[in-house]
Amino acid sequence: MRSSILWLLLALAAVMAGSLTADSVMAQEDPAFRAYLESLRPKARAMGIRDTTLNSVFPTLTPNPRVIQLDQNQPGGGAYAPIPNFEPYRRQHVDAARIGRGRAAYLVNRARLARIEAETGVPEEIMVAIYGHETNYGSYTGDFDLIRSLATLSYEGRRRTLFEPELLATLKMLDNGVPRSRLVGSWAGATGYPQFLPSVYLRLGKDGDGDGRVDIWSSEADALASIANYFVHAGWRRGQPWGIAVSVPAGLDRNGIAVRTRPARCERVFNRHSRWLSMAEWRRMGIVPASGSWPADRVLATLLEPDGPGKTAYLLTSNYRAVLDYNCSNFYALSVGLLADAVKQ
Repeated sequence: MRSSILWLLLALAAVMAGSLTADSVMAQEDPAFRAYLESLRPKARAMGIRDTTLNSVFPTLTPNPRVIQLDQNQPGGGAYAPIPNFEPYRRQHVDAARIGRGRAAYLVNRARLARIEAETGVPEEIMVAIYGHETNYGSYTGDFDLIRSLATLSYEGRRRTLFEPELLATLKMLDNGVPRSRLVGSWAGATGYPQFLPSVYLRLGKDGDGDGRVDIWSSEADALASIANYFVHAGWRRGQPWGIAVSVPAGLDRNGIAVRTRPARCERVFNRHSRWLSMAEWRRMGIVPASGSWPADRVLATLLEPDGPGKTAYLLTSNYRAVLDYNCSNFYALSVGLLADAVKQ
């Protein structure tokens, strides 16, 4: 008891003297957390992260119980669990306000968007739609301390294989000179206008305004160029649409177009897609575009009926799969495509 009181008095004196912060005192109270952080040093050094960087940040970190709570409250659902209709989600995420703000962002950034599309083949409106969906055109980007959040999730251990590399990537960003004040975002580690994970920022972040920095937190040019770079690496095919809305005949043989193999990833998403057929084959089955014209006959697409038979369906190209690479959710990818189409009109 006497030694504990003495330790607390010494810690308090150190805080008052300015040699320790309140957070660093709290961190010392969780030796397992401290030990976990120290275990990361060899991995950090292998990435070229300096000890001075680690020494500056590790003493400031404490576990964040709120982050653990948010992670554990994530909705579950197996690959074959019931899925709600898409239409309510579409009305919420492709609404008049988001379309209007998207058109304004499109006009403001018109010159740089045209240049990026010419360089990459990624359509201007797709870049804008991602920007709109991720942060409502920069209006909210999250306020969680990335390093603290990712350290918490990594230490907790349930999904350490996912979060520990992102923690190390965030430390690398700090070591590269990104200010700690910039390293904020969602509780799960997404940051900036495009909501990139730290490892994605390091790998695919792009300087869009030529100032020698990749600033996805305040530079729309950098954010849009980085989004396009992401899609280039995800396999975006120049000149192809993401998909088209279609009407499906009542007599369509859905068993005949069903996929017979198990998806390698995102089962809940890909289980809902048909097998790949050419646009010419879909047309011969009596499928009709809701508006506009058909893509080229040779373009391959899968069929998705998000609200079931008799409702609007979609023929989706490989570029839709690139959007799924950004966020593996049919509702998300469909909304990105539909918002992009509305912004372009």
